Amino acid sequence: MTSSAHEYSFQTIDGQPLPLTSFRDKVVLVVNTASQCGLTPQYDGLEQLYSDYKDRGLVVLGVPCNQFAGQEPGTEAEIKDFCETRFNIDFPLTAKVDVKGDAAHPFYKWAKDQLGEPAEPVWNFHKILIGKSGEALQAFGPRTDPLDTEVTDAIEKAL
Repeated sequence: MTSSAHEYSFQTIDGQPLPLTSFRDKVVLVVNTASQCGLTPQYDGLEQLYSDYKDRGLVVLGVPCNQFAGQEPGTEAEIKDFCETRFNIDFPLTAKVDVKGDAAHPFYKWAKDQLGEPAEPVWNFHKILIGKSGEALQAFGPRTDPLDTEVTDAIEKAL
């Protein structure tokens, strides 16, 4: 049984390898995202969180996913352009993946094994907090605003 998120890897939105080991000694907030969702304005809060905490060791990792009502139908290039032009996103984005079910990215299967049902995304903008050593710390539902004290307190504690 894998015990660390650092054992997983994504691809960047530009198609480059993105091993989570590159975030060793950092706290990572992994968020499945979508461009055409009612919660899409959370990109503003996620970018604010990244801006506020990146110098202290936080990485926000956006994981585009089209599993929820087809709200991320674009190509990686379209998603990247949307995020950069509409929300000035500076945090890293992965290539589009599935986050639940049999075809879920292995990271998401691991997170569910670690944290139970709360770690399985039920909608876009579900958040999973990973500690500096790669441990799964906490999951936050889609409607939990990125700047909610529940999230910022957990990040402060992890940092």
